[in-house]
Amino acid sequence: MEPADSTGQPDDQADKAGPSAYPPLWRNWISLLGIMLVLAACFSFVLLLVSDVASASRNPYVGVLAYLVAPGIGGFGLALIIAGILVERRLLRRLAPGAPLPVISIDTSRRSDRRKIALFGCGIVLILLVSALGSYRTYQFTESVNFCGEVCHQVMKPEFTTYQHSPHARVTCTECHIGTGAEWWVKAKISGLYQVYATARGIYQRPIKTPIRNLRPAQETCEHCHWPQKFIGNVERVYRHYLTDENNTPYTVRLLLKVGGGDPTAGPVGGIHWHMSVANKVEYIATDARRQVIPWVRVTNPEGKVTVYKTKDFKDDPARHEIRRMDCMDCHNRPSHIFKSPGEALDVSLSLGRLDPKMPNIKAEAVDLLMPHESYSTERQALDTIAATLARKYPKDARVAGAIAEVQRIYRDNFFPEMKSNWQAYPVNIGHKEWPGCFRCHDGEHKSVEGGSMIKSDDCNTCHLILAQGKKSGDELVQPTPLKFKHPGGSMEDQTCVDCHGSSGGEKKS
Repeated sequence: MEPADSTGQPDDQADKAGPSAYPPLWRNWISLLGIMLVLAACFSFVLLLVSDVASASRNPYVGVLAYLVAPGIGGFGLALIIAGILVERRLLRRLAPGAPLPVISIDTSRRSDRRKIALFGCGIVLILLVSALGSYRTYQFTESVNFCGEVCHQVMKPEFTTYQHSPHARVTCTECHIGTGAEWWVKAKISGLYQVYATARGIYQRPIKTPIRNLRPAQETCEHCHWPQKFIGNVERVYRHYLTDENNTPYTVRLLLKVGGGDPTAGPVGGIHWHMSVANKVEYIATDARRQVIPWVRVTNPEGKVTVYKTKDFKDDPARHEIRRMDCMDCHNRPSHIFKSPGEALDVSLSLGRLDPKMPNIKAEAVDLLMPHESYSTERQALDTIAATLARKYPKDARVAGAIAEVQRIYRDNFFPEMKSNWQAYPVNIGHKEWPGCFRCHDGEHKSVEGGSMIKSDDCNTCHLILAQGKKSGDELVQPTPLKFKHPGGSMEDQTCVDCHGSSGGEKKS
């Protein structure tokens, strides 16, 4: 006679009756929830991957969603599956033979469990539909400028703010920074993953360093819209300045920029765009990280003749340096993220009437408040100082409220103390006022190694013709013949614009 257990059944029969009736260990509500999350993650991953591959543009941040977020959710679901199995196993081991299954177990013989399974099935279908819609909308959102500038990258506040007031405010970030093609898509994904890591750790640079070392060549991005060979000819520009005297005296320069062109079938090859003519090849060596010191230049003309120019101090072997071929970004290096200097921003406000030029010394006072930006540790401190100082300087002037608001706006749009970003942090190579720009090469110091020639530097009419200048509005300034530039502050012989107006100079000298 077999010994019986407490239920009255023989031990061997109880063993057979108990475990053989148990469901598979994964058939529990915890594991089922994990399975649902794994399915949703896999579904989202596939949709994101297909959307990214099929899209005309390449978005690096989809890699963050597809390779970090979706796998993270899937990993959590897998952990729930394993946890459910372990809990189920532990409860079943403690279960007495013939006893009801644990609450977390799925027992299809129970009507309530069958209803729950049906609801769970509907839930899985709903989650997959939501995952499909969410993945698509998420992909669209990561394509947006707001995502790059606000959500993922609070660190990008300076770039996002200046971008919104730039000529490229309707061009998305990815169109310039990534473009099309598999190679740059992969590079952007690797870079995007590191940017997320750096932002999370707070190890990003302040300010963000430029130029970007791995920026895609302009021929593969900018030239999708801009054609450097197009013949532009001469372009008229009127520059309205205001002096830092008591009357904020206007001083206007009207000139023609010799932009020229590079297509001999459309017009004569020459002008400023000669540097980008396909027939000409201009290469250079920069000895500093910001490409402001250029001691060596090599020019190859359409006939294949090579001429090397260098400064007398440059004695290094060129092979030891990076030789960069000149492209659009060497002059147009701030096409979107433009940080205006105090003088430039205030000139615009005065010319548009946002600041009243009849307020005595308003430009000088505003320059004094905007120039010492290094003394402001936060934006709030700067805005409060601007308000308090102008209110004290113009206590009875009804225009002071508008002046405070305008100077504060200029500060918010161009100065970012938390990121140490401002006009002095980022060189501008177009022109030669605040930064050397053209004078990096056209400085009279670059002579041919063969002797007898140098890069032009002393003829201002090479690139532009001054049509008129003086203390008038500009519209009534007309001069039939080109003029020699006359500085409103007197003779500036043996000096360049950047000596006074540059990042280390003083705006009050304008």
